Amino acid sequence: MKPTLLILAAGLGSRYGGLKQIDPVGPSGQTILDYSVFDAKRAGFGKVVFIIRKDIEEDFKSVFAQKLSKSLTIEWVFQELDMLPEGKVPPTDRTKPWGTGHAVLMAKNAIKEPFAVINADDFYGSHAFEKAVEFFNSDTKETNYAMVAYELKNTLSDFGTVSRGVCEADDEGNLISVTENTKIAREGEMVYNTEADNSKTQLDENTLVSMNFWCFKPTFFDQLDSHFRGFIENNMHNPKAEFYIPTAVDALIKSNKAKVKVLPNQGQWFGITYKEDKPLVIDKIKKLTIEGNYPDEF
Repeated sequence: MKPTLLILAAGLGSRYGGLKQIDPVGPSGQTILDYSVFDAKRAGFGKVVFIIRKDIEEDFKSVFAQKLSKSLTIEWVFQELDMLPEGKVPPTDRTKPWGTGHAVLMAKNAIKEPFAVINADDFYGSHAFEKAVEFFNSDTKETNYAMVAYELKNTLSDFGTVSRGVCEADDEGNLISVTENTKIAREGEMVYNTEADNSKTQLDENTLVSMNFWCFKPTFFDQLDSHFRGFIENNMHNPKAEFYIPTAVDALIKSNKAKVKVLPNQGQWFGITYKEDKPLVIDKIKKLTIEGNYPDEF
C-alpha cells in the first residue's frame, strides 16, 4: 500500500501577506508545493490530500487540481473554525484556525493508510520523502511514527522570526521531546527564542528541529482527537491558542503511547515565511534545476 501525502495549506499567510502557497518560484512557474508533490511521487507516494479553507478553494484548485490529478489521486479536505467536537461552538472573537494538529484531524475520514504530513510552503528536498517511504516500508507497528529533522541553523529566515519544534532525541534516535518555539531569530552570532514574557532563551544552532514533516499511521487520528478534545476544554475562549502537532506528539511520547523515530536528512530545506524570502528561494531552485535535480518543466 502506497503512503499518502497530507499537505497543510489552510494557513492564513499573515506574515507573508498573501496566499504564498500558489506563488510561482520555479523556472516554469512551479510553486514550492509542486516540488513537494513531484518529490513525493518519485519517492513512492500514491495519493495527495490537501487541507485548505473554503475561502481559498477556488484559487487553490484552479492552480493545482487539473495538473496534479493527471498523475496522482487528489482529495480535498477543509479546516474551518466551527469544525469542533459535538456541542462546541467557536467564540465570536476567534479569527485564527485552531492549528496544525486540528488541520491533520480534519483528514481522518480521507486517509486509511500510512501518511506523511508537510507544510505547503516549505521545500523539504527529495531525500526527506525517500526517508519517509523507507520508514513506512520497514516499520509497520501502528504506534511507531517518525519525524524528518533539520538543523536549526538551516531553517532560519533573515527577515523575521520563525516557529520551530525544538527536538531532543535519545541514543537510539527516538524522539524524547519536541517543544514548539514560536519566535526564533538569529541575533548576531546567536540564536534566540523570544518567550511569552519577552525574555529570551538561547538555542544551539545545531539542534534538531521539526519542520512539520511527520510520518504517521492511521491510529494517530484517534490519539490526536483525544488530545484535541482536551485542548478545546482548556482553550476554547483563548483567541490565540493553537493546537500544534508537536504538542500532541510530545504528550504521546511522554505517556508511552507512541514512539517517534528521528530520521536523519541530508537534503536541503528552505521556505517562504516573508516576502523577502522569495528571491532567495527562486535562486536556490534555479541552482537545483541547473544541477539536474529537477526538470525545467513538470
